[in-house]
Order: sequence, then structure tokens, then C-alpha cells
Amino acid sequence: QVQLVESGGGLVQAGGSLRLSCAISGSIFRRDVMGWYRQAPGKQRELVATITSGGSTNYADSVKGRFTISRDNAKDTVYLQMNSLQPEDTAVYYCRLTVIPGPMYWGQGTQVTVSS
Repeated sequence: QVQLVESGGGLVQAGGSLRLSCAISGSIFRRDVMGWYRQAPGKQRELVATITSGGSTNYADSVKGRFTISRDNAKDTVYLQMNSLQPEDTAVYYCRLTVIPGPMYWGQGTQVTVSS
């Protein structure tokens, strides 16, 4: 059974940094896409960044230049380094694994709160 567990969220002042981690347990897939998504109160869940098993990355325009997604395949972990955080980055951040081809899995989410 595949499980995703996020960690690293918290409260930070504007301009600060946080690093989120998502640890994957269960089956190991040869081809997949890992992603970070976020959902602010009253808003729809949105894409933040994705990274393929080959290392190709994609970012939302709102985080380009500030956030960096990476993965350590040996540790089955994906990271999101978030710099220059702003109050509008406040949200619950979710990790998602998409198997190619196959199912999709979500983590339980971690809260990120940025104070002004």
C-alpha cells in the first residue's frame, strides 16, 4: 500500500524560507510524476510544482524563481524548498504521486502559514 507523508510546514514571517518533505512508502514505481499542490481557504487546490522520475520540473508562474522542487529517488522522498515566502503562499500543501500509467496518491497535507 502506497503512503505519502508530508512534513516541514509551519509558521514563518514574510521573506522567510521553509523546506517541505514528502516521504513515500510502499511500492516503488519506475515511471511517475511527483507534485506539490496547495489549497488556501476558500480556494481550489492548485498546482505548485511537479518533477518527473527523470528529473524534469514544472512550476506555477506564481512560484517560479522562489520555489524549487527536487527528489531523492534513493530515499523515495520529494522536497519543496520555498524561499521569499509571502502571505499569499499561506495554504495547506499536499504531495501527490502519479504513477505512469496508473493511479494517483495524495498525502494528508501540511500547513504553511506566512505572516506579514
